Amino acid sequence: MTALTLSTAGAATLRADVLVVGVARSPKGGKGLVVAPGAEAVDKAFDGKLATVLETLGASGSEGEVTKVPSPSGLKAPVVLAVGLGTAPEKDETYDAEALRRAAGVAARALSGVKKAAFALPIEAVEDAEAVAEGALLGAYAFTAYQSAKDGRGAKDAKGPLGEVALLGAKPRDKAYKAGAGRAVALAEEINRARDLINTPPNDLYPESFAAIATAAGKEHGIKVQVLDEKALVKGGYGGILGVGQGSEHTPRLVKLAYTHPKAEKTLALVGKGITYDSGGISLKPAGHNETMKCDMSGAAAVFAAVVTAARLGLPVNVTGWLALAENMPSGSAVRPGDVLRMYSGKTVEVLNTDAEGRLVLADALTRASEENPDAIVDVATLTGAMVLALGNRTFGIMANDDAFRTAIHEIAEEVGEQSWPMPLPADLRKGMDSSTADIANMGERMGGGLVAGLFLKEFVGEGITWAHLDIAGPAFNEGGPFGYTPKGGTGSAVRTLVKLAERTAAGDLG
Repeated sequence: MTALTLSTAGAATLRADVLVVGVARSPKGGKGLVVAPGAEAVDKAFDGKLATVLETLGASGSEGEVTKVPSPSGLKAPVVLAVGLGTAPEKDETYDAEALRRAAGVAARALSGVKKAAFALPIEAVEDAEAVAEGALLGAYAFTAYQSAKDGRGAKDAKGPLGEVALLGAKPRDKAYKAGAGRAVALAEEINRARDLINTPPNDLYPESFAAIATAAGKEHGIKVQVLDEKALVKGGYGGILGVGQGSEHTPRLVKLAYTHPKAEKTLALVGKGITYDSGGISLKPAGHNETMKCDMSGAAAVFAAVVTAARLGLPVNVTGWLALAENMPSGSAVRPGDVLRMYSGKTVEVLNTDAEGRLVLADALTRASEENPDAIVDVATLTGAMVLALGNRTFGIMANDDAFRTAIHEIAEEVGEQSWPMPLPADLRKGMDSSTADIANMGERMGGGLVAGLFLKEFVGEGITWAHLDIAGPAFNEGGPFGYTPKGGTGSAVRTLVKLAERTAAGDLG
């Protein structure tokens, strides 16, 4: 991954291939461009006319805008890259963390193939430095594992990611800045690992191979890993996970990752939907909806990344991750619409649609997680197309059995820069899942389908346990062009929210 260094050097004197500065639109009432703090020495090298030069080239300071100019004498870096920060803050205010994160990500994406870039963006506090570092490391991500060499020397068609980010304005000898940089590196590396998993083709990533990756990471970071294979799932009565996976030659798994800390007073359980490929099963998806279904394990990837990050940061909280892994395929052995599954909880479920499979694997995992009586459970899943229709491609929905917990997660998500929205669990929608054959059906009313799925999951949460459900179906996989620090393909959605939730739980800020 891209290296990160904190530098005490000035913007004019640091040797780098490119020098990154921020520019913005003037605040209300003003006109033209404003050069952001951190770039004073660069502006001086342009005789105070950097903004004028950039405006002449058409720069407006808008978010996502990048303008490159040759450096004048006086700067060691041969190229200056100006990245837009949006509207400049009013006097006595500062740029918010998400604006810095996005700008750094845009710059890093624009610098693929570059060996070293110095980032001279506005840094007033540790939080600013961490945001810039995080954005740059996430923006520099590239998934090139499957791209063939174009010549005999092994050179790949695509440029590699930016080699090194030198962060100017940070304080490398300050413990707080060093800790912030360390957090940014750990978080970005694990988010990028989640992105790799999501982007990996399903012929290489299936329940067994995913479980092997989790096991290896557990050994590396001191996390206890338990893998329930098909025989163990049968013995344990995990009818939901087994039912979904029975149509595939790749047998299902339930993976438990347990990070514990000797000073922990709270335990947080995270449950991830891990459908490594979702064809829809017998209820086959229509043409045009299968091509990206390798991403249906994004919830499990997020949970995996969050547990490993918590371990790397040494958070004083116990974090247990449950990866419910299966491949949903149509075959002669596949579960059929009309079949009844006996779940791990003992409840029976009539399967009306085999493409509503995520809730089935999650139900078993939620019941199992509840047995350990954690202080809270959060499940993460690319669960419903209905949530995408409701909230779009960049926002995930939050449902919970506790309003205060739902609000807390929403506030945390917004703080870390992940778009989210609290959603209700209307009791009247539960009746639509009544079954004359089983205890409950896996489908209910079509309208409000995302909420119906949440109500189904609620049935399998242990009594008295605080629980929330994140439906990340929209933001988990970006089918459009890259933006900010978000690449095309797997995004690692919800990892930052889960990690911050673990940090807040460790600090006792959630009660």
